[in-house]
Amino acid sequence: MSQPMGQTAPKSSRATTSLVLGILGFLCCQLCAPFAWYMGKQELAAIRAGTSPASGEGSAKAGMILGLIGTILLILTLVWVFGFGGLAVIQAMRGAQGS
Repeated sequence: MSQPMGQTAPKSSRATTSLVLGILGFLCCQLCAPFAWYMGKQELAAIRAGTSPASGEGSAKAGMILGLIGTILLILTLVWVFGFGGLAVIQAMRGAQGS
């Protein structure tokens, strides 16, 4: 049965949540990104299984992709902070011992 003109099927709240978390994870709070990636992936699986409305597919995909990018940025940030930051501390300690 098709929808009348002007009316759309309701989107899943999980698809919208995934999109919002993906945007937040990409722009400012990278800790949200892995949750967006997970929720988007789960929602896409639910859409394929037929348990969620297909109208949320675009939001779920966008949330998943933004979550993936944000997660990669989070990992790179952690590597930079702990890897290069740790090296700077070690070098500062060696410089203090040599004086």
